Amino acid sequence: MKPINNNSWRYKLHEIIYEADTPMGKLFDVVLLAIILISVILVMLESVSWIDLKYHKILYYSEWVITIFFTIEYIARIITVNKPRAYIFSFYGIIDLLSTIPLYLSMILAGSHYLLAVRSLRLLRVFRILKITRYVGESNKLAKALKDSRAKISVFLFTVLIIAIISGTLMYLIEGEESGFVSIPTSVYWCIVTLTTVGFGDITPITPLGQFIASIIMIMGYGIIAVPTGIISAEYTKSIGKQDVLGKDYVHVNTQACLNCGASKHRDDAVFCHKCGEELHPDNNPENNPKA
Repeated sequence: MKPINNNSWRYKLHEIIYEADTPMGKLFDVVLLAIILISVILVMLESVSWIDLKYHKILYYSEWVITIFFTIEYIARIITVNKPRAYIFSFYGIIDLLSTIPLYLSMILAGSHYLLAVRSLRLLRVFRILKITRYVGESNKLAKALKDSRAKISVFLFTVLIIAIISGTLMYLIEGEESGFVSIPTSVYWCIVTLTTVGFGDITPITPLGQFIASIIMIMGYGIIAVPTGIISAEYTKSIGKQDVLGKDYVHVNTQACLNCGASKHRDDAVFCHKCGEELHPDNNPENNPKA
């Protein structure tokens, strides 16, 4: 595809669709967010039989309007980058495609109406829209907190798994098949359900010793639930502390998306794309603006 000139309509459209630091870019994201939420609500309403029976035509035509809008947006995202394949095969590119094509497939293939539920994937696109400037810093802090705590969380989950296996094995030996503990995997399942305080009630210990162990597992569950929250909160607080000490956000990223490959999360002072090396702000280059 021909490279995008900074004075072309493709460049201007790219700034609206991919950026969130301009008035038009913010307006586009807000409108897109509203349409995504409406489309998800429509999918939910269609699953209610009496609503679908009474308002089927309204829901159907509304969905077509939304699908056409997303189709135009999908095509626009492809033609406003120099490397369309980078967007098409990206995570959000695949999500955009999967959430758009079900309605078209329902007209061609028999039984494909079951794929209409895939439209709920549009809700994942909200995370891309939340790149609006004021959300970037906070989202990066949360992402970094989750990343920094992954080792501790992994050890914690492994510990919980060991507790569940040992406790499940004990309950299998104590209760036996008469109480529903027909195997060790089934007993481990019961232990996980009890440990997480879910308690389906499909399997219940009946012996005094089994009930005593179940009580201990329940009490442990309340403490275990709080551990991941504490770990992540500690890392998040640590990141805020670093920001306070430095006097600025140490992440330094903005909403700028590369014209060439579509990569985002560039530093505020970045001139070139961190992925492909393409110039990020060709409109600021005097060589590209003869009138400047």
